[in-house]
Amino acid sequence: MTTIACSLTGPDYRRRTDDIRELAREALRDRRPIDGGVRLTFDTTARERLEAVVAAESECCPFLTMDLRAADGRLVLDVTGPEAAAPIIAELFVTPGPAPG
Repeated sequence: MTTIACSLTGPDYRRRTDDIRELAREALRDRRPIDGGVRLTFDTTARERLEAVVAAESECCPFLTMDLRAADGRLVLDVTGPEAAAPIIAELFVTPGPAPG
């Protein structure tokens, strides 16, 4: 059985999630469900940052499969994993909504 848990703790986890959310705010253009996960589409200007995130997430969350590729002038990142990882996948690259007014 695969363990579904991120190995980052405390400040490292918060820093990583903040970095991923900032990247999403700046470069995420589309988010669609796919079988077992989500397909995320980014501006090509985010290539280096996305490659770094994929490498880092592969270390701390080895239960996720992340496939980054270029397609149609954009970067496409498919994130998939076991069914138990669905809540974690759903939270990746989420941008906070507007503050209540």
